[in-house]
Amino acid sequence: MKKIIMMFLALGLFATSFGQTDYKKRPSIGIHFAFNDFSTAATLRSAGLSRVLNTKEWKKTKNMNPGLAFSYLQGLNSNIDFVATATGSFVDYPIPGKALKGTDDFLLEVATTANVKLLTDEYWFSPFLTVGAGASKYRGYYAAFVPIGAGIQFNIVDETYLILNTQYRVSITENAAYHLYHSIGFASNLFKKKEIKIVELPVIPVVEPPKDRDGDGVLDADDKCPDVKGLAAFSGCPDTDGDGITDAEDNCPTVAGLAKYKGCPIPDTDKDGINDEADKCPTVPGVARYQGCPIPDTDGDGINDEEDKCPTEKGIAANNGCPTLEDFSFNPKAVQFITGSAQLTAKAKAELDKGANILTEHSTLNVTINGYTDITGKPATNLALSKKRAESVKAYWVKKGVSTNRLTANGYGIENPIADNKTAAGRTKNRRVEFKVNN
Repeated sequence: MKKIIMMFLALGLFATSFGQTDYKKRPSIGIHFAFNDFSTAATLRSAGLSRVLNTKEWKKTKNMNPGLAFSYLQGLNSNIDFVATATGSFVDYPIPGKALKGTDDFLLEVATTANVKLLTDEYWFSPFLTVGAGASKYRGYYAAFVPIGAGIQFNIVDETYLILNTQYRVSITENAAYHLYHSIGFASNLFKKKEIKIVELPVIPVVEPPKDRDGDGVLDADDKCPDVKGLAAFSGCPDTDGDGITDAEDNCPTVAGLAKYKGCPIPDTDKDGINDEADKCPTVPGVARYQGCPIPDTDGDGINDEEDKCPTEKGIAANNGCPTLEDFSFNPKAVQFITGSAQLTAKAKAELDKGANILTEHSTLNVTINGYTDITGKPATNLALSKKRAESVKAYWVKKGVSTNRLTANGYGIENPIADNKTAAGRTKNRRVEFKVNN
């Protein structure tokens, strides 16, 4: 219990340290509807908070005894209000150790509390915590308790407040019963604010001689820049860079410029050395030969047109900006020949049909066809065979409508092996046709 009270006191000191603006509540009177709940408090003590929340017992109105309360409120500072409350209700008070009477009698409870507000009365709402001390009278029994709780204050209009408050009233004497106390009501100040009348004294005009504070020969009355030496032609204002625009209106007062740019030179927004008036791409650095724009990349493949061998077809840097046939789902490994000859297999023809369609759709692409063999047989024979295989592929594509001028066939025999010729698998890989796309 002492720890809880110390926590509230510490919170009060914290709020006081920040409540420097004077929004201290003036003396106010409140009236409230109150409800005492002994049943939920008993369950809370016997079964714990989880039981109360699970059964939703806390919001059952049948457990609550209604009453009426009156209060007096006054601010101790901007964040702490003193509150004195008297509450009357008719209840069957569960005095500890005594049986319930079965009939309701009048219960009087008086409490003095401190409302520690998170925000001052300047705001339209303010949450607060409550702690204090209280006493009760029921029949011939007197008891004392400590109210601990929280609430919200709404500043409705003209220092009239709607106040909602819930307290857990902790028993500290033997005749007191633990219970929850809920209230909702209004409070308003007792006295109107005193209005301070400001008496305005007549102003006696003082006649002063004409002045020239900056000593530039232009009187202050006619000087648009009375604290800076200037020129009579510019109504006493300076023009440091001599561009005909006064320093006060010149965004670049030390560099001669143009009026259309507020006294600054023609700008070069992208800093590429080409001023914006001559720059067709003023916000992107470029080069003079493209009028201030960057070197174009027509196909958008990240390789500019000056370095791109296929500027209208997206490609890769490794192929000088040109695509590979593999990029169009063409499989060069499927292009095979009858063993020891230049005759295409059925599978090879099917793949070359795909290649012919690709070249028809992309008419700017040219292809170099390079034939290779393994080391089986004589080098001269292999060289001739590789050339025939490359020519066979070329002839097949020409037959499919691809212009012969777009195709180049080369044979390299056993050169440039891509696998070990000592193994059957390696020799199979070396018997190949490679395709290189260019423009």
